[in-house]
Amino acid sequence: MALYFNITGASSAAAELTRELIAPGDDVRVSSISLTNVHADTKCTVDLYVEKSLVGKFFLLKTVELPIGATLMHGFTLDNKTNGFGLYLKLTKSASEIPAVDVIIN
Repeated sequence: MALYFNITGASSAAAELTRELIAPGDDVRVSSISLTNVHADTKCTVDLYVEKSLVGKFFLLKTVELPIGATLMHGFTLDNKTNGFGLYLKLTKSASEIPAVDVIIN
C-alpha cells in the first residue's frame, strides 16, 4: 500500500519543518520513497531519516538539495513493526519562499 503526502513547510517565521511520515509501530513496510519539489520558484533542502527513541537518528538523505521540479527516488527497506523506528522528513527553505514537496512511499 502506497502512502502519499503533500508537504508544505517552513513558515516565514521558521527556516525548517520536520514531518513524521511513518510513526514508530505503524506496521508499515517501506521499499522506496519518491520526493518531488513541486514549488514553481524555489529549491529546497531535505533530510530523510529514521529515528527510534533512546537509539537516535540515522540519515538516509542529509542536506540534499531538490531543484525546482526535480524528483528524487531512493530505495531502502524499513519494517517498523519489528524495530520501532519512525520515518521523518525535514524541509529547509533556501529563499524567502515556503518549500513544497510531494512524497510517495511504497
